[in-house]
Amino acid sequence: MSSAAEQEAVPKADAGTAAGAAGAVAEAVAAATPRPRPPAVWPGAPMPLGARFRTGPDGVAGTNFALWAGGAEAVELCLFEADGTETRLPLTELTHEVWHGFVPGVRPGRRYGYRVHGRWDPWTGARWNPAKLLLDPYARAVDGEFTLPAEVYGHVRDWPDQRFADTVRDERDSAPYVPKGVVVHDDDDWADDRRPKTPWADSVIYELHVKGFTQRHPGIPEELRGTYAGLAHPAATGYLKDLGVTAVELLPVHQFAHEDHLLRRGLRNYWGYNSIGYFAPHAGYSASGTAGGQVGEFKRMVRALHDAGIEVILDVVYNHTAEAGELGPMLSLRGIDNRGYYRLQGDARRYADYTGCGNTLHVVQPNVLRLITDSLRYWVTEMGVDGFRFDLAAALARSMHDVDMLSPFLAVIAQDPVLRRVKLIAEPWDVGSGGYQVGAFPPLWTEWNDHYRDTVRDFWRGALPDVRDLGYRLTGSSDLYAWGGRRPYASVNFVTAHDGFTLRDLVSYQEKHNEANGEDNRDGTSDNRAWNCGAEGETDDADVNALRRRQLRNLLTTLLLSTGVPMLVAGDEMGRTQGGNNNAYCQDNETGWVDWSLLERPEWRELAALTARVLALRHRHPVLRRRAFFSGRPQAPDGLRDLAWFTGAGAEMTEADWYAPAATVALYLSGRDIPGRDARGEQVTDDSFLAVLHAGHEPADFLLPGPPWAHSYELVLDTSREDQADPPGTVHRGGERLAVPERSVLLLRVRE
Repeated sequence: MSSAAEQEAVPKADAGTAAGAAGAVAEAVAAATPRPRPPAVWPGAPMPLGARFRTGPDGVAGTNFALWAGGAEAVELCLFEADGTETRLPLTELTHEVWHGFVPGVRPGRRYGYRVHGRWDPWTGARWNPAKLLLDPYARAVDGEFTLPAEVYGHVRDWPDQRFADTVRDERDSAPYVPKGVVVHDDDDWADDRRPKTPWADSVIYELHVKGFTQRHPGIPEELRGTYAGLAHPAATGYLKDLGVTAVELLPVHQFAHEDHLLRRGLRNYWGYNSIGYFAPHAGYSASGTAGGQVGEFKRMVRALHDAGIEVILDVVYNHTAEAGELGPMLSLRGIDNRGYYRLQGDARRYADYTGCGNTLHVVQPNVLRLITDSLRYWVTEMGVDGFRFDLAAALARSMHDVDMLSPFLAVIAQDPVLRRVKLIAEPWDVGSGGYQVGAFPPLWTEWNDHYRDTVRDFWRGALPDVRDLGYRLTGSSDLYAWGGRRPYASVNFVTAHDGFTLRDLVSYQEKHNEANGEDNRDGTSDNRAWNCGAEGETDDADVNALRRRQLRNLLTTLLLSTGVPMLVAGDEMGRTQGGNNNAYCQDNETGWVDWSLLERPEWRELAALTARVLALRHRHPVLRRRAFFSGRPQAPDGLRDLAWFTGAGAEMTEADWYAPAATVALYLSGRDIPGRDARGEQVTDDSFLAVLHAGHEPADFLLPGPPWAHSYELVLDTSREDQADPPGTVHRGGERLAVPERSVLLLRVRE
C-alpha cells in the first residue's frame, strides 16, 4: 500500500503528462492546419470619413475606413465576427491626420470599432488607451447597448482615491462590453420622395418621442410599437394629419447611451439627450434589428410622414456627448483624441462644462465642426429630414469662451448650401456664463421663445404680466425678433415642452413630484408658474376638474391663435399626465408614454377636437399666421390699423393701459391690411377678427368696438364651452355689451 502522499502524487503526474501530451498534439495539429490570413488592408482614401462600402481597385467590393485621430500614434481597425471573434488590422496610411484603409471583402452588416494608441497623460489632456474599443464617430448604425461596467472606463473607475482615479489607466479590454459600429450600404437616392417644404409661417410643430408616442397606440401592431416603423404606420400618420400639425419634432434619435447613475438605480435615459453616435439612428427604436436595418426603417418612416404632408425635424445634441466628465466612460471621442474633441480647462484634466452634462464639444476645432456639419448634411441628404432643433445651441455658438453670433459654427451653417435651406431651431441658451441668448440668433434661425411660455402661463394663472409683455408675445415678439430681417416666425411659441410639466399637470399641480426619479425630488425646475386650480394632483372634485379643462382650452387656444410658430407636445391635446413629474427624462414607462385610452373619455376627446378645430381655423386664415410683424398703422390709405388693442371695458388702450397689468385684453386683427403678396402677386386679404382673453375669475362686461372696426361680429370660438362640436355662430352688433365668461377666450369674426 502506498502512502497518501504517493497516492496524490501519481495522479498529478499522470495528469500533467497527459496534459503535456495533449498540448503537444494540439500544437502539431495547429501547425499543420493552414490559418486564415487576416484580411489585406489596401491604402484606401482619407475621405469620406467613416466606413463606406464601395467598389475598390480592380472592381473588388469592400469597405473604406477613415478615422480622424489628430494626435494618435497608431490606429487599429477591429473587425468582429458574429461569435465575437476580433481581428485587428493596423491602419498605416495617414493623410492630414486621417488614418485610413480599404479592406476587400468587408460587406454591409460587418461590425467594427477602433483601438487608438498614444500617450496616457491626463494632466495634459492626453487619454489614449488601446485597451478600449471605440465607436466610430461616423458609424451609420450601432449594434449593442452601452451598459457601462467598469471595463469600459479608460481609467480605473473604482480606484480607492477618487480624487485621482481618472489618472490611473485601466488595462482591461472593453470589447466584450461595448456596442460596435455596423457597415451600412447607402443605396437610396430619395428620387421618389416629396418633401412637404412647408413655409415657416404656415408651420405647426408637434414635439414627440418615437417610443412614447407609439408604445401604447392601439391602432399600431404590437410588434411595431415603440419604433420608427410604428411612427410610419397609418394609425400614427393619420392621427397627425387629422390633428393638423405640419411637422414632428422628434426627441433625440441619434444613438445614445444611458448614464451610469441611472443604470445603478435601475433606470434608463428615456429622452435621449446623451448622444454618442451622430450618424446612427438609435437602435433601441428599431423593429428591423440592429445590423443596419434601423437605417432603412428610419428612411421609410420619413417617407411615410412626408406622404402625409408632415415634415421631420430632429432634436439634436451636438453640445456634449455621453462620455461625461473626467470620471466618465471611454466610448468614442475621448479615446480617439480627447484634446481634439473636447473643451478642456486650464487644468487639462478637467472639462469645460457649459452643458451641465460633464463635457462640451470644442466646436471651434475644424475636425469637430466637420463632424457636426457632416452629420447634419447626412441626415438631410441621405436620411431625408427637413430640419433640426439644436439642444443648448448657445454652447455651439461659443468661440473660445463667450457666446459669439459670428462664431465658426453659425458662420458655416449660414453659408452651407444644404443646411441654410432647412429649418433651423435654436434652444437659445446653455448653462454657462452669458449663455442666455433669446432673441440674439441671426436670420435663418428660429428660436424656442421661453418669454412666450412664461408670460402666457402667468396670465392664465392670474399672476398678470403687463399688457405690453403679453401683447408682444401674442403678436410674434417683435421686441425680440424685429431686427436683421427676422420675421414673426422666428419665435417658436410654446407653453409646454418635453422638459417640464405636461399641459394637464400645469393646471393640476402646484409643485413638482419627481420622487420616482430617485433624486429625492431635487431634480427638475421649481419655477413652474403653475396653478393647480384648488387641489394638488388628481381629484374627484367636479368643479376643480371642470376648471382645469377650461384652463387647458384657454392655454391651447391662446397658443394656436398667437402669431409665430406654435409648438404642441404630444398628448397635451388629449390631457396626458405625468403625475406631476416635471423631469421625466428617465421614465421609460407609462409615466413618459402617451396614454391613448384618454381619447375614449368624452372630456379628453373634446379637447383633442378643439385643438384640431383651432388648427384648421389657423390654416384657413392668413391673418392668424402672418409673415410680417404688425405695425399698428394702416397698410392702405382707406384701411384700418393692422392691429388695435382694447381694454376690458372695450375702449382703445392708452399708453398707461399698455404698461399696466390687466385680466382682460382684446386685440383686433385686420385681415384687410396684411402686408405682402401671394404666389401670384396678388394682395393677401382675409377676414378680420377680434380676440378677447379674460383671465379673471368673474365674468366681464366688454363693449364690442363699433364702426369703423365693425358693424357686427360672429362668435367663432368660446372656450367656456366644453363641447365645441358646432360653432357658436351668435351674431353681436358693434357697440353692444358682451358678457365674457370667467376665464375664457372668445374669438369673433368681423362681419362685413
